[in-house]
Amino acid sequence: MIGKGKKKGKRPGLAREIRGASQLYEEGTTNPHLNATILEVVENQLRENNPPETRQTFERLLASGYSRQEAMEMLGSAVVGEIWAALKEKKPYDAVRFREALEKVLEEG
Repeated sequence: MIGKGKKKGKRPGLAREIRGASQLYEEGTTNPHLNATILEVVENQLRENNPPETRQTFERLLASGYSRQEAMEMLGSAVVGEIWAALKEKKPYDAVRFREALEKVLEEG
């Protein structure tokens, strides 16, 4: 879900700066540019069918009654998880880890 952030003073715990953005976003809100970028990654994966598990998960979510937008956002959470893991662990993309994240999306959905 895309949220609107309000500019706030730099106070620890109340706001966090998103690297590359000129605004501060309150905890619990979403940077709309980051959100759009993540959804674009999902769109690319679906269009290119790479990895095919993204398309398979998308179709299963739709069959389960989720809207297209809901399914896209759920897949986006798996993308974000993989990006975070790769950055945090300083390791390259891990296809197995990403497939596991997609399975978790289905289990939690």
